[in-house]
Amino acid sequence: MDSQSKSGSGNGFSILSVAIRISIVFMIICGILYPLASTGAAQLLFPHQANGSLLKDSSSEVTGSELIGQSFTDPGFFQGRVSSIDHNAAGSGSNNFAPSNPALIERTKASIEEWKANNPEVPVDQVPIALITNSGSGLDPHITPKSASVQIPRISKVTGLSQAELETLVKEHIEGRDLGLFGEERVNVLKLNLALSAKLGK
Repeated sequence: MDSQSKSGSGNGFSILSVAIRISIVFMIICGILYPLASTGAAQLLFPHQANGSLLKDSSSEVTGSELIGQSFTDPGFFQGRVSSIDHNAAGSGSNNFAPSNPALIERTKASIEEWKANNPEVPVDQVPIALITNSGSGLDPHITPKSASVQIPRISKVTGLSQAELETLVKEHIEGRDLGLFGEERVNVLKLNLALSAKLGK
């Protein structure tokens, strides 16, 4: 083997060695150090959010996340928006139906009939459209203040709490616009129901 061949072989080995060392360094930085640093910072600065924004009941039992809606079938509790995925956080989304789609029309009619059966005191024309339509993600944890207020007659009748008490409870749980500018006022259904449950001594 001549000297030129030896030099080429040596250069190839040197380049390979450098590439391996760089790969190891970046794997340590990006695969170990950065995740540890970002996780540590999140736990230090935003522990509630970093751990899933979990909410607990009066017995300190985790009842869910304030970021993910739940299905409340008990008529004595506030109910959230319709979810085509049954609030399954494993995969968010909804049926992208056009307003003329027969399946959407039938589902909406069923929601209206259910409302009329459970809330005879409140006419259908007073029901916010958000209560009978699906959110884009199927996981929306919020409803509008109006969507909460129209449920008060039913909840008052079931629980025995006065409508004035329930109105106050709703007002206490209204969340404002983000930064005072973005989005709309809203009520987190799980937080509201936890407060209602505590008021009922459950």
